[in-house]
Amino acid sequence: MTEAADTVLVDARVYSLADVDGTDPDAPEPDPAEALAIRDGEIVRVGSEYEVRFLEGVETDVIDCEGRPVLPGFIDAHTHVENMGQYLVHVDLSAAETLEGALDALATHADDASDREWLLGFGYDESAWPENRYLTAADLDAVSEDRPVVAMRVDMHTASLNSVTLERLAGSMPDADVETEGGEPTGVVVEEATEAVWEAIEPDYAETRDLVTAALDHANALGVTGVHDKVRQSHAPRVYRDLEAADAPTCRVRLDYWSDHLESLLDAGLATNGGSEFVQVGGIKSFTDGSFGGRTAKLFEPYLDRPEGGTEGANDGRGQWVVDPDELEAIATKATAEGDYQLTVHAIGDEAVEETISAFEATPNVESARHRVEHVELTTDDHLERMADAGIVASVQPNFLQWADEGGMYDRRLGEERRRRTDRYRSMLEAGVPLAFGSDCMPLDPLLGVHHAVNAPVEAQRLSVTAALRAYTAGAAYAGFDEDRLGTLEVGKKADITVLEASPWDQPEKIDEIDVATTLVDGAVVHDAGLESN
Repeated sequence: MTEAADTVLVDARVYSLADVDGTDPDAPEPDPAEALAIRDGEIVRVGSEYEVRFLEGVETDVIDCEGRPVLPGFIDAHTHVENMGQYLVHVDLSAAETLEGALDALATHADDASDREWLLGFGYDESAWPENRYLTAADLDAVSEDRPVVAMRVDMHTASLNSVTLERLAGSMPDADVETEGGEPTGVVVEEATEAVWEAIEPDYAETRDLVTAALDHANALGVTGVHDKVRQSHAPRVYRDLEAADAPTCRVRLDYWSDHLESLLDAGLATNGGSEFVQVGGIKSFTDGSFGGRTAKLFEPYLDRPEGGTEGANDGRGQWVVDPDELEAIATKATAEGDYQLTVHAIGDEAVEETISAFEATPNVESARHRVEHVELTTDDHLERMADAGIVASVQPNFLQWADEGGMYDRRLGEERRRRTDRYRSMLEAGVPLAFGSDCMPLDPLLGVHHAVNAPVEAQRLSVTAALRAYTAGAAYAGFDEDRLGTLEVGKKADITVLEASPWDQPEKIDEIDVATTLVDGAVVHDAGLESN
């Protein structure tokens, strides 16, 4: 006799995404199944409700989806979970529509967090403000002249500091990355100088656990069941393992360790794809350049809107190296020769993408290593052809398309021709490049990313609803060597599932308005916005 299921989802539109052509940017809406059954954390049947009901037993939980779409759980292939927690625990500046609005939010929080030494805000985006300028020390001194105040820009490559913070961190930040005016620091710092800021505000284990659990709860509410977390000098890996040991994980985590942990990983024998069902070792994370927002992404040709003066000595108008090509090559050689690690490297500008691809091409077993270019924003056709030939994954963030409209930040920084060459997801698939979607927490919200990819301003960027959803599920699973257990709803795969309140195929121009009804991880409900089981 067939054993009963633990849970069944009925009256559903189950989109397994299993038969979707992952190279088709125009992949049509698949035919949905009616129901799905789960036992011991795995999917045991997908099909008609009549078939699935045969697995219903006395103790089976029945979730009536009332016709809602059921999808594989979203996998965010590029996140910073601890930083996401900072948005939730400290001041979220991402919704500020003006400079004054950001200052008001910080001032309000100053009263609410009077017991905290540091006053921290995260995620401001001056490119959307009428003032169109960074926050400065003069601005932040109006919030507090006594406490250190830090406002991190959305790209996390630029920070604004008040005078107290500047004085406290004097000597720990390289002069080249501290913006000055008339010989005096403005309070705006970039790249390596921001690392000194992150070190100064680094949370202890207890606070890290609070940040991580808050962020994962938030992620679950947005349908996220797996993350590829970029970690550096953090207690987060221990937090994840402690949560799993306590039988309290609500998300599968792949840990991409920054390259300054490489020696420790080699000494400990931690290898790519090693670990448990919920916590795995991913790749070695490195950088090449910075960001378009900070004008530090490395370009072949100068920025159009380089300000007069600016960060003295930082670059020649074409951005700057965070890790130069020789150093990147050394990291790649060591990681692949001594540890056979996957490489996952940040590259945004076209010169940075060029050097990253070249470094990957020189590594052994490149065709099977699934090395990843993170962001890979400004590309040439040659870049895409070489990535496809070498099996290099494009780990991209469709929410970045919020800056790709005519007249937007990319237009102002790069001009029309280069703006139209950014974030070319359709071109990537057409070239045969494996495509994985993530958010970089700008913001963490898969449906927002899908919305931007479906409604992108340039055809070379635009995907069908199905192709965009696949990049956030099966594509992200492939980038993490997880295609055999995650990314689609098939018998034998893990029951990581997202139930939506409405169909993105039915409202492609309003995908960002769709809510998540229920999220399941390993067959257990980790978020429930109203669906009842009986």
